[in-house]
Amino acid sequence: MASLETLNDAIVRCRRCPRLVRWREAVAKKPPLRYRGQSYWARPLPGFGDPEARVLIVGLAPAAHGGNRTGRIFTGDRSGDWLYTTLYKFRFSSLPGSLHKDDGLKLTDCYISAAARCAPPDNKPLPAEFDRCRPYLISELQLLSRVRVVVALGKIAFDEFLKAYAENGGVIPKPRPRFGHGSSARLDGVTLLGSYHPSQQNTFTGKLTRPMFESVFRAARAALERDERSRR
Repeated sequence: MASLETLNDAIVRCRRCPRLVRWREAVAKKPPLRYRGQSYWARPLPGFGDPEARVLIVGLAPAAHGGNRTGRIFTGDRSGDWLYTTLYKFRFSSLPGSLHKDDGLKLTDCYISAAARCAPPDNKPLPAEFDRCRPYLISELQLLSRVRVVVALGKIAFDEFLKAYAENGGVIPKPRPRFGHGSSARLDGVTLLGSYHPSQQNTFTGKLTRPMFESVFRAARAALERDERSRR
């Protein structure tokens, strides 16, 4: 891919996974009452953010009535509320919330991607669907050449990033990095941070609290500062 714009155009047109195509379009035709009358995006979601980003965030997949509705990753649902509020606090986002893809929000030094680009039934893409989608993440890794920190939201995103990293020619250290909230692994020039996903299941139960989530992005800022010092 020659550019992120070209890549994102290809992502939006993708129909590689028939099950996901059917699902993303079906939920758009029968939305819940609170979204009745709204026009759904109902296509794969491209990545979003700063092409010169040093921080890459990798999520799982769009929500059926979140990104699949609004047309922007992590936008229009409670997970996105948590993420963008935190990004704003740590100066990665111009706004503390994201409502839709045309709300004027801009990211600085940060890019958001996902392991799967279509909303899946029960929020569970199949292994074959991750495999079909992984080339898009690999292309992003090639194009986002300044990335120094990767934040993986959830174990699946963590594992899928490592697969993409290896398929892109990266060397996975031994022992293999293990996911955990607050985990940190040093790859070749990249710091990989693990965080619980800000899903309602995690935030409503207290498995993930705001201080816990913020600590990951505080660590991301610290890793960027260490990288800057090492390059002086």
